[in-house]
Amino acid sequence: MTRFLLRRLIQAALVLLVVAAVLYAAFYLAPGDAARLACGPKCSTAQVDQIRVHMGLNDPVYAQFWHFLRGVVAGHTYSTGTGTLRCPAPCLGQSYRTGELVGHIVGEELPATASLAVGAMVLWLILGVGTGLVSALRRGGITERLLTAFTLAGVATPVFITGILLLLVFCSWLRWLPYPQYVPLTADPQQWMWNMLLPWFALALVEAAKYARLTRSALLETLAEDHIRTFRAYGVRERVLVRRHALRGALAPVIALTALDLGTVFGGALLTETLFGIPGLGRQLVQSVQLKDVPVVVGIMMVTGFAVVVANALADVLYALADRRVVPA
Repeated sequence: MTRFLLRRLIQAALVLLVVAAVLYAAFYLAPGDAARLACGPKCSTAQVDQIRVHMGLNDPVYAQFWHFLRGVVAGHTYSTGTGTLRCPAPCLGQSYRTGELVGHIVGEELPATASLAVGAMVLWLILGVGTGLVSALRRGGITERLLTAFTLAGVATPVFITGILLLLVFCSWLRWLPYPQYVPLTADPQQWMWNMLLPWFALALVEAAKYARLTRSALLETLAEDHIRTFRAYGVRERVLVRRHALRGALAPVIALTALDLGTVFGGALLTETLFGIPGLGRQLVQSVQLKDVPVVVGIMMVTGFAVVVANALADVLYALADRRVVPA
């Protein structure tokens, strides 16, 4: 297991390095003048040349990428004209538009996105896995048919439709909940939870449908394996059989999919954040793309890539704990 963990850590570090190289090449080395974007359209040629030297754009490509990586790992010092500005590690750059450190911008938006992603993940696991278990254990009955219809409807309904329906039903018609207005967890935990309920459910209902179908099929497949039939022949009770033997094997693919979906939701919850007015990374990313603020775009995508890699590395570890057969001897 120790060798397995070490190998996964090395693989995660290499993937992060590749992600950083691709992002740097896509945004900083693509056609266009980064110095002109940073200086603004009203800058003279001399000012643009000065900015180019200041940003190190005249250096070889490998040197530019090395400075970028060194800033992420060890920090960077920027000149402000009248002094210096220290950007601590991980330094993701400085905004072209506001001069604010990208790490500070990401740090302000990250809690809202993390609240949305993690809360929705907990809900979709509870709803999806629970629904899948009931559907598999009640196979052939009316309960399974109703749950199957629910999962099909959930998969077919886009998240913005679900969000609008939740707002209409619970905020406009029934008036059980206020219209969501993001409140930081540290400011008021109770208000934070009440205002995040609808965004969580809007994301979770769509994802829960996938997990219900996956859990049902995985559990039915596990229950049909030879060792399960052997346990059943020895008189092991069905409840004990499912809880101790079948469920563990059935949850392995759920763990793998959870890591992938968490990373995807973390970086792509734009529709949900926009619909419910959540000041998260998705909304900030769109604004930065519109303003051509390259450092902020790269910084947000670096953080998103890091979240995806870490989530998948953690999923590999949990997968190995759930099924030791994936760990090489």
